[in-house]
Amino acid sequence: MGPWLLLLFIVGDILGTGIYALTGQIANDVGGVVWLPFLVAFLVALITAFSYLELVTKYPQAAGAALYTHKAFGIQFFTFMVTFAVMCSGITSASTASRAFASNFAEAFDWDVRTGAGITVIGIIFMLAVAAVNFRGVSESVKLNVVLTCVELSGLLIVIFIGMWALGVGDGDFSRAATFDTGDRSALGGVIAATTLAFYAMVGFEDSVNMAEECKDPSRIFPKVLLIGLVSTGLIYVLVSVTAVALVPTNELGEGDTPLLKVVEAGAPGFPLGIFAFITMFAVANSALINMLMASRLLYGMARQHVLPSALGRVHPSRRTPYVAIGFTTVLALALITVVGEVPQLGGTTALLLLCVFTVVNVAVLVLRRDTVDHKHFRAPTVLPIVGAVSCAFLATPLTDRDPVQYKIAGVLLAVGVVLWFVTVAVNKRLGVKAELHPEYLGEKGVPPGPMN
Repeated sequence: MGPWLLLLFIVGDILGTGIYALTGQIANDVGGVVWLPFLVAFLVALITAFSYLELVTKYPQAAGAALYTHKAFGIQFFTFMVTFAVMCSGITSASTASRAFASNFAEAFDWDVRTGAGITVIGIIFMLAVAAVNFRGVSESVKLNVVLTCVELSGLLIVIFIGMWALGVGDGDFSRAATFDTGDRSALGGVIAATTLAFYAMVGFEDSVNMAEECKDPSRIFPKVLLIGLVSTGLIYVLVSVTAVALVPTNELGEGDTPLLKVVEAGAPGFPLGIFAFITMFAVANSALINMLMASRLLYGMARQHVLPSALGRVHPSRRTPYVAIGFTTVLALALITVVGEVPQLGGTTALLLLCVFTVVNVAVLVLRRDTVDHKHFRAPTVLPIVGAVSCAFLATPLTDRDPVQYKIAGVLLAVGVVLWFVTVAVNKRLGVKAELHPEYLGEKGVPPGPMN
């Protein structure tokens, strides 16, 4: 994989549901300075990205946080919980995307089902379609991902160009971008609360470490490309959010799950709104596809290593895809869509899970400094992992005024993992199976070489 294709992959992994669906919800927390929580979230993500860069160039294997946790702490159950948290974040992210897809679908076809059961039904149908593509195979999913990445990027560029046009002709009120409206919270409290949600828009870069093995000279190329990708998406988010509040009053922007549709309608009345609704649908569909693909393969890999029920590791005889793992992750997603349903809660839970994972990764960098390798690799300034660990840990706490519902959702999902772990341990003990999680073999390989085969 060359640098340009890698950059497209990274940008496509980060862009998606967060900016398309949550801009309005963030406006509800801070008023016109919507860009500020996105900027703070970008800075926190950037600091954590330096930790990932040190680790991925030091250990260029497609395993990410699970591998780093395993190498740093060597505790099987802890490694499993970090891996399961990453998997759960994929499911909550995909569920967020399904709700956003449903809302934009209703707008595109002018259906009066923008709330309630109608949106839930559309979201469920969409998730089943994602499962079908996932079942079809990785090759088809990756090819579709490239197309959808181009579509979602074009949608955000349209919004930015509309903003530039409005600025040039004197339309819109760009002074709104400097106004705070945090309700009962202080300005700082409002920004912190909004950042916990805006952080969802910055996640995705951590998935790109799985492409390190596909790069030529990853220690040299990967850091530059990842940082360029992060800065590019951060700039896009700031420009889109400034355009949004300049063209649409914040109280209107915060209603519903289709904020950017309102921006296009206000800034370019002649632009076919249905077309932009379809662009948005494709953008969030990309997020759902990537995340469900990741979640099902992680579950499959853990099952093949006997740390989860072996049934989850079954592969379809003709498609060669992990159909049981796909079915299990889809059921969890359908439950979230049906029971929770709200975009802010699902997106916030995704950010919560990954903030916990990022805290562990930042600490792992410092622990693994004592482990030397025989090749050159990127080294982050020591202060950055420390700041990254503290900031990520803080944003995951109730001190940020995070909605308690998000802790309940995350707790239930992780409890499912704990139950599956101990059930599997009991079954393995009865059958005399020795199980050990090898993060470097998660995914399509599934089983490490050696006696476990």
